[in-house]
Amino acid sequence: MKTGIHPQYYEATVKCACGNHFKVGSTLKEINVEICNACHPFYTGKEKVIDTAGRVEKFKRKVAAAATATPKQKAPRKKKESEK
Repeated sequence: MKTGIHPQYYEATVKCACGNHFKVGSTLKEINVEICNACHPFYTGKEKVIDTAGRVEKFKRKVAAAATATPKQKAPRKKKESEK
């Protein structure tokens, strides 16, 4: 291998938003993640909605508004001069 072209390799600490932390090899000293194997629904078997942008709540509001809204009636069509 050539010398001087490879990045420094560290034993990094990975910290999850759930509080879990573990060590891995990386070129970074510390890695922060939002979800890990201890809290991911695929690995835990628990269904959990992962929504960082509020998309689920926005969809639920839209569905609720559509269910309570009354359908609009079409306005009568205006006749053109040529049809009179």
